[in-house]
Amino acid sequence: MKYVEESCETFIDLLAGKGPTPGGGGASALTGALGTALGHMVGSLTEGKKKYKEVEGEIRSWMEQAKENQKALLELVQEDARSFEPLAAAYRMPSETEAQREEKARIMEDALKEACRVPFAIMEKCCEGIELCGNFAEKGSKLAISDAGAGASFCRAALESASFNIYINTKSMKDREYARQANRRADEMRSVYMAKADRIIEQVFQEIK
Repeated sequence: MKYVEESCETFIDLLAGKGPTPGGGGASALTGALGTALGHMVGSLTEGKKKYKEVEGEIRSWMEQAKENQKALLELVQEDARSFEPLAAAYRMPSETEAQREEKARIMEDALKEACRVPFAIMEKCCEGIELCGNFAEKGSKLAISDAGAGASFCRAALESASFNIYINTKSMKDREYARQANRRADEMRSVYMAKADRIIEQVFQEIK
């Protein structure tokens, strides 16, 4: 099943069900895609307007980036589910004998690292989405600035929620140095881009209230 080709209602029903996928990672990727799409909408409403002729080149460039970002995030919805499969399989492995426990631990460690790969990719794309929404908020049509703020808010939420999948996996890793490096990378993205999103949201709030 390709989740992004299902209806919104079907996706939400699957998300609410007992199945391991889609889960928080896929929902984060979809939320990030929605945020970037909102930024792109601001560009669409700005492009071709005489009032914004001087920034039209920048707007079009950001729209192209937003379209690519949105596409990548939608692909990550499915990729997140695929990357979780080895971890789900590892949890089901037998652990009755010492040999089985050692094999399970080895495979589990690799699966935990693989399960971090997609959430990091989601986080990176959400950081890009926040940057783009900031650009649209600054130079896009003021009639649509609320949508740029909403886009930044969506991307912020997606960034934060994707990071939870990093932390829950690193917590179970035996390789503590790898876990510390992964946590540090996630911490840095959260620190820089959640604060940046907050500034964009506050800027929009001040302009529209």
